[in-house]
Amino acid sequence: MKKSVLISDRTHEVLAQRLREAGFEVSVEPDHDYESLVKAAQGCEGLVVRSKVHIDSHFIDCVPSLRCIGRVGAGMETIDVAYAEAHGVRCLNSPEGNRDAVGEHAVGLLLALLNNIARADAEVRQGVWRREANRGYELGPLTVGIIGFGNMGQAFAKRLGGFGCRVIYYDKYLPIDTIETIDVIERVSLEILQQEADVVSFHVPLTEETRHYLDTEFIEAMAKPFYLVNTARGAVVNTDALVEGLESGKVRGVALDVLEYENMQADGLGDVPESMKYLMQSSRTVLTPHIAGWTVESKYKLAAVLADKMIEVLK
Repeated sequence: MKKSVLISDRTHEVLAQRLREAGFEVSVEPDHDYESLVKAAQGCEGLVVRSKVHIDSHFIDCVPSLRCIGRVGAGMETIDVAYAEAHGVRCLNSPEGNRDAVGEHAVGLLLALLNNIARADAEVRQGVWRREANRGYELGPLTVGIIGFGNMGQAFAKRLGGFGCRVIYYDKYLPIDTIETIDVIERVSLEILQQEADVVSFHVPLTEETRHYLDTEFIEAMAKPFYLVNTARGAVVNTDALVEGLESGKVRGVALDVLEYENMQADGLGDVPESMKYLMQSSRTVLTPHIAGWTVESKYKLAAVLADKMIEVLK
């Protein structure tokens, strides 16, 4: 009997194609909710998910046939990884597939912020021609501090290399021998990063430890007014604290691809929080709708990378 894999979300067809070529029976059923997914996954050894359904301990207990859970993307916060791994279920993701896209988008956000590109574009479309008011800052003289130096952080750092800026990073967990050598990149403590950075860019997963990583205390610890870039997860940033930082001038500008309240309907928020309204209306913010890793190329690579990893485990 063929080993079966259920793909429960929409992804590039190369994922199903490669799994079938490797001899697996593959079902693509992207519209399940939690209960129906539990039923559909019965007997499956492999399950592919995105973020729509939370794979908790109860789910894992209900599908004893599971040997592997694959996440199309990087974030694993919707999977109880510790419980799954403790019960013999390998949990895989594919950050290699969209790290280039995220690195490029983070640079784009930072340049848009420093050069007032979004604001100037909106003004020109309204027939307003303000040159002096939109005078920008060059990236070269700045120190960019990267928090989290895995796939995404390293991809961002590489792309900053041609701008002449100083790049420093802090990563609490990354072993030194896993870091690819990149010229002019310095590993520093969090305290030194907060003393010396003009730009802070987050590239960490969302965990209980990183939730609201940027809060009032973090902002107060920054020695200089700074720019913020976040392409990680929205809840890494405390929105209320961020707005306070913008109002005080401690935060000079903000570029966010992810927002704490981006799933307002799913989170049961009827009204937009005041802090979110502030970000949406401010001329010192650049906002995009969680698309940093969302390119034509990354759609293919995310699926292809995950397929190869799942085949290796399930074979």
